[in-house]
Amino acid sequence: MKELNYDVVVIGAGAAGLATAEVTASAGRSTLVIDRDDFAGGVLMQCIHNGFGLHHFKEELTGPEYAERLESAARNAGAEFLLQTTVMDFNLADNENKELLALSPEYGVMRITAKAVMLAMGCRERNRGNIGIPGRRPAGIFTAGLAQRLINMSGLLPGKSAVIIGSGDIGLIMARRLTWSGIPVKAVVEIRPFPSGLTRNIVQCLNDFNIPLYLGHTVSKINGADRVESVEISPLVDGVPDSSRSFTIECDTVLLSAGLIPENELSKRGGVTINMTTGGPLVDAWRMTNIPGVFAGGNVLHVHDLADYASDEAALAGRHILDYLNGKRPGREFPVAAGGNLRYVTPNEYIPGEKTQFFMRSLIVEDDAELIVSLDGQEIMRKKLRFVKPPEMLSVEVPGELTARGGQLSFALNGGGR
Repeated sequence: MKELNYDVVVIGAGAAGLATAEVTASAGRSTLVIDRDDFAGGVLMQCIHNGFGLHHFKEELTGPEYAERLESAARNAGAEFLLQTTVMDFNLADNENKELLALSPEYGVMRITAKAVMLAMGCRERNRGNIGIPGRRPAGIFTAGLAQRLINMSGLLPGKSAVIIGSGDIGLIMARRLTWSGIPVKAVVEIRPFPSGLTRNIVQCLNDFNIPLYLGHTVSKINGADRVESVEISPLVDGVPDSSRSFTIECDTVLLSAGLIPENELSKRGGVTINMTTGGPLVDAWRMTNIPGVFAGGNVLHVHDLADYASDEAALAGRHILDYLNGKRPGREFPVAAGGNLRYVTPNEYIPGEKTQFFMRSLIVEDDAELIVSLDGQEIMRKKLRFVKPPEMLSVEVPGELTARGGQLSFALNGGGR
């Protein structure tokens, strides 16, 4: 069995993992990046549209360009890569080291020892089984990401006409991509009363191409034997499909864009505690999990709107990995809670007196809202927010002087400027 030793092992070579690797390798720490794909970059490599890099590089790039920048920076800093390699398990080898078991076609079974591990496996798409659509199981049903990979990387068209279930950003971008490829998109069907994707994607990918968006509707049945023939769409009344108002749209292809799930099966096997709300690990202010020396960032922690934000958060985790390797520890931390109209807040703990960037998701749609930050029930900060909605992640920086005395830090969102 091949045995390797590194200061830092990064699992996942996407937007988050590459950003962490650059930070730790630049500091002279031996860093290994492991990814099961044939190349680094993750899902970025199939995202040939622009819109990446504006925050992280201050320049607009396509997905592959953004990935190449990150990979080059990590390699130039000295990071090593093991591609076509899958981490099957990891555990605590001793008080200071973590032991990973990995498989690769080239090296077979490998035992890799690391002083610190960065979880950066990203997320996966919800499939038909996750959302439970009735009907037979004909050919022609894809997740939006799979269809994107087929078209952009393999040069294959998934069908001749399509309906997209869910208005997540990947689905919206694929509505435009399919149209450009000569595949008419008959409809985008969203179960919620508001779109799930970013406003810019609604405008650029649907409105600009006159693609119908059915809000508050659901696909109640997929018809077809060998191949998809049509879908039945029903409006929702009090959350229940109204079959008396159902209608049918003919198509031979269905794309699912019904949300993303942080990829944490490996995390669970390693004993990492999972946040049941986000689906990602519970982390402290350093983005360290309940296992000392095991960190998480990017979409494996919580689903981000932009790859730039995933990279920024992972770079922050990388800097704290260096702190950890240099013998520093966070010190006493206090809990963070999500209050009214918020789905979650991360990180889940903070260090009193230290400036901290928090990320959160709204449960309401508001043009005029206020974020209230309280310490042990006493308001310490208030921030006005415009155009708040669940698909768009919120962030706020809380100055250290406001939290110096410690206590439970809670966040709540009020609508209408109340």
